[in-house]
Amino acid sequence: MFILLPLISVGFSGACFGFFFAWQSSTLRGLDMIDPATAIEAMQAMNASVRNPLFGTFYFGTPLVLALSTVVMAVLRARVAAVVLGLALVLHMVGVFGVTATINVPLNQDLAAVDAQAPEAATIWQAYSTRWQSANLIRMIAAGVSLMLVAATLTPTARNRRRS
Repeated sequence: MFILLPLISVGFSGACFGFFFAWQSSTLRGLDMIDPATAIEAMQAMNASVRNPLFGTFYFGTPLVLALSTVVMAVLRARVAAVVLGLALVLHMVGVFGVTATINVPLNQDLAAVDAQAPEAATIWQAYSTRWQSANLIRMIAAGVSLMLVAATLTPTARNRRRS
């Protein structure tokens, strides 16, 4: 249990980071290179398809696994690991959940209502993509730093520092 929960936390955190990294490094950049009407339709489809059990398990499961890992490490008196996992959890909640809820989801909802064939499709897409990518960059960085913090708890120093 001492090593299993942090390993599971690494897996869940890594899945979240990888998801946001893929969007940042290729998906939106690719959509920016095609016709705006097609980009809007593609993004509308991707936003609808992401609401699925596999994504949900990792997106919503990550903070749960991080919270459980934090509590277990605290109970086991692995003080450094508990603090680092707690920091990873806070960063994930603010930088991933907070940004998603306050920026990305509202943008996605607005885009869902757009007629991709509207004459102003290029302007709509440019405004959407710019804001969405900026917010996703924050999510990617938060998820990446959270992942690094969780991975750091696998070190012997973090696991063995116990309160006397």
